[in-house]
Amino acid sequence: MSNFFIELGDSVLSVAPGTPVGQLFSTNPEGPFALGALVNRRLKSLRYPLSMSARIEPVWADSSLGHRIYRKTLCFLLELARKSTFPDVKLRIGPSLGNAYLFFSESGPLEKEQVHLLSQSLRRLVDADLPIIPHRLPYSEALKRFASDAEASLLIVQKNEAEVRCLECAGAWALEHFPLAPSAGLLPIFDLEWTNDGLLLKFPEKKWPLVLAPTLPNPLLVETAKEYKNLIEILGIPTVPRLNEVAAKPKDVAHFVQVAETLQEKKLGKLADRIADRAGELKLILVAGPSSSGKTTFTKKLAVHLQAVGFKPRLLGLDDYFLDRDKTPKDADGNFDFETLNALDVPLLNQHLFDLLEGRTVETPSYDFKTGTRKPKGTPLTLGSHDILLIEGIHGLNDQLTPRVPRHKKFKIYVSPLTALVIDQNTRISTTDNRLIRRMVRDFQFRGYSAVHTLHQWPSVRRGEDKNIFPFQGTADASFNSSLDYELAVLTEIAVPLLRTVPPSVPEYTEASLLLSFLDNFIPMQDLAVPSFSILREFVGRSGFKY
Repeated sequence: MSNFFIELGDSVLSVAPGTPVGQLFSTNPEGPFALGALVNRRLKSLRYPLSMSARIEPVWADSSLGHRIYRKTLCFLLELARKSTFPDVKLRIGPSLGNAYLFFSESGPLEKEQVHLLSQSLRRLVDADLPIIPHRLPYSEALKRFASDAEASLLIVQKNEAEVRCLECAGAWALEHFPLAPSAGLLPIFDLEWTNDGLLLKFPEKKWPLVLAPTLPNPLLVETAKEYKNLIEILGIPTVPRLNEVAAKPKDVAHFVQVAETLQEKKLGKLADRIADRAGELKLILVAGPSSSGKTTFTKKLAVHLQAVGFKPRLLGLDDYFLDRDKTPKDADGNFDFETLNALDVPLLNQHLFDLLEGRTVETPSYDFKTGTRKPKGTPLTLGSHDILLIEGIHGLNDQLTPRVPRHKKFKIYVSPLTALVIDQNTRISTTDNRLIRRMVRDFQFRGYSAVHTLHQWPSVRRGEDKNIFPFQGTADASFNSSLDYELAVLTEIAVPLLRTVPPSVPEYTEASLLLSFLDNFIPMQDLAVPSFSILREFVGRSGFKY
C-alpha cells in the first residue's frame, strides 16, 4: 500500500500506512510534549495507526484536552497500582476538588501507610514507562477477557458493539472510555494524599504540566460528595451499567425517579430548616453556581420550602440591575462583558437592599434586554416581618455584590451538579460535561441555538466561571448537589441527535465526538416519569415553574 499525505501545521508529510501518529512530533517530557493528537478533529491516542490522509494537530500537555488525558491516565494507572498492591481494597472515584480527585475507600478506612505504598507502586509504573496499548477486541473475545469484571461485562453487553475498545498495560486490561497517554512515563508529576475517606490523587497545573498544583481545602464540596455517596448507596445504582438496567425496564424507571427526586427534596427541606433556625437574623439568601447547575429552579423550589416553614420569600432578579448597554464594560475582544460584576449597578442594588432591610419601600428596576436600557417604571417592593429576599446569580457568593448587607444577615448557597454516578470505579463522569450537556439541551429547547453555537460559547462560559464563581465557592454557608442520578439517561435522548448535527469541518467537532462517545454508554430513558417541578425540567422542558 502506497504512502499518503499528512498535514501537520504548515508542513505536508508523506507517511506510510500504519505509522503511529505519535511519531510525528515530540513526546519529550523535558519540554513541550504531546499526550494525544487530533486526527481530522477526532481525539486519538498517540499509538493510533494512521490509515488515510488527514490533518493532524498535537494535543499538548498544557492544553485543556491534554490536561484531561493526563488526569484520566493517572486514574487508570492508580487502579493498576491498587490491583497489584492491595487487591482486596476497593477504591471509588469521587468528585474533582480543584487539581485533585477524591477517591473513596469502599472497603473500610485506609491506613496512611497503605496510601504511601500505593504511591510507591504508582511511581514504579511511571518510572518503568510502561506502554499503554489500545486494542480492539471482537465482541465474544472481549466478553471472555472481562468475564471476571461484572461491570465491564455488563457494559459490553449493553453497548452491543462488534468491536470493543480496550486498553492493556502491564498485563492488565480495562475498557477504553477515553484516549490515554501512550505510556506511563509521560506522567511524572503526581501525589497521593491520605484522607479520612480514602485518598486524594493530585495533578499538575494545567498550564504547567511539570509543576504539582496546590489543592485548596473545600470542606463543603467534600461534605456534599460524602452525602451524595451515601445517597447512591440508598439508590443502589452506583454505575452507568446499573442505571442502564433500570432504563431497560420501564416498570422500574418511575420508582427510581421518584426516590431520586425525594432524596433531593429532603435536602431542600433541611436547607429550609437551617434558614428557619435563624429566622430573626437572616434577611437575604444568595444562590450562585456555574452555568447549567439548575440555580433558577433550585431557587424557586427553595422558596416553596421556605414558605412551608413560615417565610414569605421574595425573589429579586439581578438581571434587572444591569447597567444600560452604553455603560456596560467590554472584554479584551471588544465584546460586551455581561458576566463581570461591573456590568451590574451594584450601588443601586445595595441602596435598595439597605432600604428594604430598614423597612422602606423601593422601586426595583425592570430591564429591557432588547433596548439595553431600564424601563422607566419599576415595581414597588416592601419587606414584611416574615419576608425574606432570594437573589440568584453568578456573583451571589462574592461579598462585593452586597457590601452594605452585614454578613450575619446573609446565607450563601453554592449549587452544582456533582455527579456521583460513575462509568466504572476509576472513570468518573465530569461535572463539566454534565453541565455542558444540560446547557446544550436547554439552549436548543428554549433559545433555538444549535449544538455548534453552545459548544463554541462554552470555553468563554468556563473562563467566566473560573473568574467569577469558583474563587468564592469556599465562602458559601451551604452547598447543594443539583444532579439527579437518572438525568443523563434522559438528556441522552435529546442530546445525541443534536451532537450528530456538528460537522467535522468545524473545531467544535472534537468536543461533540467526545460527548457522543460518552453518551453512547447510556441507554436512553424517556422523560415521562420526570416530575413537573424537577430541576431537570429546567432543561428538558414542561416545567411546572414559570421562568
